[in-house]
Amino acid sequence: MRAITRYKLGQLVMATVFVTLGLTFAIWLTQSLRLIDLIVNRGLPAATFLSFIALLLPQFLGIVLPIAAFSAVLFVYNKLIADSELVVLRAAGLSQLQLARPALVLGAAVVVVMYAIMLYFLPASFREFKDLQFQIRHDYSAVLLREGVFNDVSDGVTVYVRERTNGGELKGILVHDTRDEDNPVTMMAERGALVTGENGPRVVMASGNRQAVDQESGKLSMLYFDRYTVDLAQFKETLATRWREPKERFLHELLIAQGHPSDIRYRDELRAEAHRRLATPIYAFAFVVIGVAAMLTGEFRRRGNLKRIIAAVLVVAVLQVINFALHDLAIRVPWAAIPALYGGAIAPIGLAFYVLLRGPRRKANRETAGGEPAESMA
Repeated sequence: MRAITRYKLGQLVMATVFVTLGLTFAIWLTQSLRLIDLIVNRGLPAATFLSFIALLLPQFLGIVLPIAAFSAVLFVYNKLIADSELVVLRAAGLSQLQLARPALVLGAAVVVVMYAIMLYFLPASFREFKDLQFQIRHDYSAVLLREGVFNDVSDGVTVYVRERTNGGELKGILVHDTRDEDNPVTMMAERGALVTGENGPRVVMASGNRQAVDQESGKLSMLYFDRYTVDLAQFKETLATRWREPKERFLHELLIAQGHPSDIRYRDELRAEAHRRLATPIYAFAFVVIGVAAMLTGEFRRRGNLKRIIAAVLVVAVLQVINFALHDLAIRVPWAAIPALYGGAIAPIGLAFYVLLRGPRRKANRETAGGEPAESMA
């Protein structure tokens, strides 16, 4: 019996790995197209682009792995039925639980991997991703200032440069600053340079003017200058003081306030993210149990098990939608949505085990409406 379990488990693992690689590559490719602009249009090195793509991998795996395990269970057990191996195994005396054991072992392994991804690799990689994005925005500003293009170098700051010389001098500079929404300003200069200081990058302009429109009177005021400096850093934000988003935080950082004012403002969102990470691996196990329950119950038909496969896919799709919906609802009504988030995964597991252990329905051999005999699985 152990040899059969190991054999089927090996098939399930191989199928899961294959589906995971295929789906991950497909999602990876579509998402990487959004980042290819960093190389093609902004001139960043290929190594930085590859770092961005690699840091997105745990996020993709957290979505793909449960679906891959569910697909592997449907594929392997459907093949088991189609090759009549299931009839032989049942005739050898294997119970429903013994037949389902390889899938349950796979489900348990997926849960362990999912918890590792959700509790460590996902926040660690996403934190590194956001830190690298922040550093590029500030430390790579000289690279991002492309000539002949309106460059959004910071939130609210757009810079246009007509020409850049080999020595780093900028010619034909236009800077539009809307960081103060009530008083936007526009600056133009004949020449200038981009320099980096202790407070971040800044544009030093020479022989230009500063234009501003009074919001009340609508009058344009213009100030001519010989030398003017525009700070491109996002106010006084630094890498150390940047507020970390929920996806960047580890579990204890989500459950315990870190002292930042935004932690109080987004408290419900942080708590919802924590419970989502704890509940998502349970949904992965539910998908596997639903898949094996669908394939090991019901009558054997030579024409296949398409109806049971479609029913299992629909149930898993509904559970996935419920998972996403309850996560969003947990931000607004946590007292009701958070328990429902766990119940939405645990209840299907219990129901699937009940259907699985009840065994296949047995009917006397008779002609079905389509003229096909329904064969007993006993």
